[in-house]
Amino acid sequence: MGKRDLHGNAASKDKDEVESAPSPTFEAEDLDVSSSDSEDELAADEEGGESESEESAAGLENEEDDTDVAGSEGLESSDDEIDRAVLDLVQGKNDDESQPPEHHPDRQDRTADAGTSQQAAEESDSSDDERPNRNTVGRVPLEWYRHEDHIGYDLDANKIMTKKKDDRLEALLARNDSGKALRTIYDEYNDEEIVLSRQELELVQRIREGKFPHVEVNPYEPEVDWFSRDKEIHSLWQAPEPKRRFMPSKWEEKKIVKLVRALRKGWIKTTAERMATQQEPEAYLLWEDDGLISSKTPHGLSYLPPTKTPLPGHAESYNPPKEYLPTEEERRGWEQAEEEDRAGPLARAFTSLRQVPAYDRFINERFERCLDLYLCPRTRKKRAFVSDAKSLVPQLPKPRDLQPFPTALAMRYLGHTAPVRSVAVDASGQWLLSGSDDGSVRLWEVATARCTRTWHLAARVHCVAWCPAAGLRIASAAAGNSVFLLPAGSGAEQEAASVQALRPASAAKSAGAKVALCKWQRWAEGDGLELVHQHSVKHVTWHARGEYFASVAPTGNTQAVLVHQLSKQATQNPFRKNRGRVVRTAFHPSKPFFFVATQNHVRIYNLAKQALAKKLLAGSGVACLAVHPSGDHIIVGSEDKRLAWFDMDLSTKPYRSLRYHSQALRGVAFHSRHPLFASASDDGAVNVFHGMVYQDLLTNPLIVPVKILRGHDIVQHEGVLDCAFHPSQPWLFTAGADSTVCLFTNQ
Repeated sequence: MGKRDLHGNAASKDKDEVESAPSPTFEAEDLDVSSSDSEDELAADEEGGESESEESAAGLENEEDDTDVAGSEGLESSDDEIDRAVLDLVQGKNDDESQPPEHHPDRQDRTADAGTSQQAAEESDSSDDERPNRNTVGRVPLEWYRHEDHIGYDLDANKIMTKKKDDRLEALLARNDSGKALRTIYDEYNDEEIVLSRQELELVQRIREGKFPHVEVNPYEPEVDWFSRDKEIHSLWQAPEPKRRFMPSKWEEKKIVKLVRALRKGWIKTTAERMATQQEPEAYLLWEDDGLISSKTPHGLSYLPPTKTPLPGHAESYNPPKEYLPTEEERRGWEQAEEEDRAGPLARAFTSLRQVPAYDRFINERFERCLDLYLCPRTRKKRAFVSDAKSLVPQLPKPRDLQPFPTALAMRYLGHTAPVRSVAVDASGQWLLSGSDDGSVRLWEVATARCTRTWHLAARVHCVAWCPAAGLRIASAAAGNSVFLLPAGSGAEQEAASVQALRPASAAKSAGAKVALCKWQRWAEGDGLELVHQHSVKHVTWHARGEYFASVAPTGNTQAVLVHQLSKQATQNPFRKNRGRVVRTAFHPSKPFFFVATQNHVRIYNLAKQALAKKLLAGSGVACLAVHPSGDHIIVGSEDKRLAWFDMDLSTKPYRSLRYHSQALRGVAFHSRHPLFASASDDGAVNVFHGMVYQDLLTNPLIVPVKILRGHDIVQHEGVLDCAFHPSQPWLFTAGADSTVCLFTNQ
């Protein structure tokens, strides 16, 4: 019988593409046993009855003996018999069931093959129920055996010879003669034909129809409602509740005690603790112990690692560069010098390592090294390792616990037509002084925001200040090259006393100078004095007693800082030479100290000793300065957006640098009674801080930002230009580039 595929075509001998497969494959379309012809024949068989079925079964039994006869009768009778055999196979009327194995040769071969396959499957460790492969070449492509007489090897290493293949005509005749052609597939991997059984055909047919492969599987089994939604009176278990259910379990109690002990000792961690541990990066010492060794010696002392010896340089090389070789003069000088004065070993050059002699000072250096380690006192510096970074953040109090401080805008003082450069409050807190670029100095009543007096000066007003002398009410203003002293008394007696103090003296001269540093004269437009300087004055500050005041002219070079005496109407230059451009000055509240701020430093001079006491490193671009009422602390605002707090008893560097502004700072101020200080900037904001200074010298000052005040508009890149605190209330006055003065209160 020729070898055929499921379509009835003979297998090609010269096949171009051959894919190796461990098991025979076939297409489901080739096993379509539910064709229209088969349905017609099935209907005819049902009408014919059992006699016709017996005849077809008898014909199938003798199909092997009658092959020649069927071939002589033609192709039509063979097709009818094949179709009838397939229909009988589908209906369960196969010849395999009608005859015993001993009367059917094909069935005997099938039975033997099945036994062999079952035995091989049992011996194999594979869980697949497929037929075992005779060929053991594995995944070797079969096209490699195309020109060979075999297709592989069996388990005994014997060649599996290629069977002789029939031609197409013989294959066609064999297909028409055999009733098993439609269910026969060819396994080219093992070079054999496999006849599918009825169960396998039914399995393929169910897969093609989209059903479960096995008939015994029922996908629509009836649902068993074990638990209904209705609440029953009686439970499923009618036994009474045991006593142990109403008594605490001692085993559970022991287990709980163990869990509680593990939680307390940290053996068991909560989910939050585990997540926190996983998020923290594992830190380790990159270079061994990094100088910190926790191990101790047998005597209980910590081991201190010795200092490392210096590495050899070019001079110790046996062939150093020529520039390191000494000259004869240097050699003689090195030999004549004392051993302690020698800079190091003398460099020598050798052509090879064999000519290098032994080091003559090896023993001496080892001895000196051991002596240094024995006699040199060493201290161990412990470095603190912080596991939780949040612990480094200081625990600052809440702002609501630090009240009072200004929080809201209460009043605006309107009247200026240009940016207001400076503001000042008198000692009583009832009057406010402001100076503007419009050349006017205005006196305001704080409670009502009423302008009671206006002085028109000839130039821009850069700074205003009050004389702190008791019984006098004198306002000072720096405008152009002059400093104006104006009487601003609120009563007749106070006004008269102020005018009397500002009466020009007949012989007012500069002390100790041939050329007058400053000209004292009566103000031409009213009562008061005018001090005419040689350079433009930018700042005025008064001593706490009100007798002296200082003026700052940054472009004055040697005359940048001048100190004036009001009672004698005299001027003196305390410095012969100023190191740097002076921008601000201030007097100490109680001691004879004078603060001079340049662009990079703040110098503190002792006026009694006439010497420099301290020099503070203030950074770059110092713009403003304020002294604490105690005199031991100062704050400096600079153009680099930084506010620096200095503790003069601590260091020359800032104790704390605050960077809360986005633009340059223009003014800083301390409150005289409350622990408050403020900073004004060009970003239009005023930052208020709580700055508590303790009497205990061991306690550092407490600095806490409490409020950001905004009330001015930014005009031509200028915001808040100055700020000043009320002498008794927690109020803050600010001067802005929008030509207004604002009052912020704590209500």
